[in-house]
This record gives sequence, C-alpha cells and structure tokens, in this order.
Amino acid sequence: MATRQTEAIILRTYPLKEADKIVSFFSRDMGKARGVARGARKPKSSYGASLETMSHVRLQYFERENAELLSIDSCELIQSHFESQQDYDRGVALAYFAEVTDQLLPDREPQDAFFRLLLVVLEDIRLGRESGRAIWPAITYFDLWVVRLGGFLPDLATAREVCAESREVAAEMLRMPLAGIAPRTWEKRTAQDLRRFLSRQMEMHAERTFKTRPLLEHLD
Repeated sequence: MATRQTEAIILRTYPLKEADKIVSFFSRDMGKARGVARGARKPKSSYGASLETMSHVRLQYFERENAELLSIDSCELIQSHFESQQDYDRGVALAYFAEVTDQLLPDREPQDAFFRLLLVVLEDIRLGRESGRAIWPAITYFDLWVVRLGGFLPDLATAREVCAESREVAAEMLRMPLAGIAPRTWEKRTAQDLRRFLSRQMEMHAERTFKTRPLLEHLD
C-alpha cells in the first residue's frame, strides 16, 4: 500500500468514533472522495486547522483493498480560509461552494477545471474580506461556470427570467477571468435573477435543493 499525495479542497468532516473524522474532499487528480483521518478529533491533533471547510491542502493517503474509505496519513495546509469563515456572509458563501461541489459532482471523477474554479472564487472571497469587495461577483461567477462546465447552461438570450443587464454580466464572466471583470457597484440585487436562474438549473441537475441557497437569499 504505497502512500500517495494529492492537492485537495476540504468539503466537510464528520465525527467517527471518539477520536477520528471522516473527511469529504475534492482532489485535483482524483475528484471527490472520502477518507478517515485517525486521531483528528484529539485536542493535540497534528491536523490542526487543515481540515476546516474549504481549506486548500496537500493530502497524503493510502487505499486499502476493498475499503470504501481512504486512510489519510497527513494533511498539509496550503491556504486557510478560516478568517473568511469568521465573517458570516463569507462563511455562508464558502458553505455554499462546499455544498454544491459535494452534491453536484460524482465520486472519483477528476475535474481539473472545476478545481481551478474553486481556487479562483475562494481567493476572491479571501481577498475581498481585506478590500471590502462584495461576495456577489464570486458567487455569480461560480454559479455560471458550474453550469457551463457541467454542460447544462441554457441559452441565456432566451431566458425570460434573466434581464438584459444580467445577461451582459454573464457574457463578460464567460470571456474574462473573475479578477478581470469591469468594476461595478455590486450589491445583492446585481445579477440576482441570473443567480436564481442558474441555481434552479443546478438543483434540477442534482435532483435536490441546496440547503445553503436560502441562507444566501437572506443575506443583506
């Protein structure tokens, strides 16, 4: 059982027995997977903050024959988003990214483009906390590209629910990186109809509703 290494984003964790955790993560080269982190719940665990939701990490693991879960050997933190979690609005956005990734993507299917999308929106949320940038550009960009990468983006020109201004936002985001979109005053209502439309597409595709979506809707 050779130990392997992968770059990953932590989606969520669950308690297991008295001292362990089950870790759901999205790996760059393996896709979505789950593993057991032994001793991760101990007060002096070597994992520290590396297993926090949406942490960007480097995992070492091995896989036992016929075992459903991987065995996580170590977890090195590359980029923490703990400070963003302390801001309620940004914490909700991170929880939303995690839920969509966890619920929409199949297990063990590498998707490098989706992994890079997560890194982009997480960095925008993190830097936005320092600069005062709103969370809505990152959420809109994420929704749009999730549907685009999934191959189920409808023709927005014929979508009656989406106004002309929001279609312009979408067109720009499809041709420009998030950091390169034109400056504008972003408020919750900016492209809100577009986000609602895209969210419905994702929920229909996943055949479930996202629990974090109403939390986003109730933000100021």
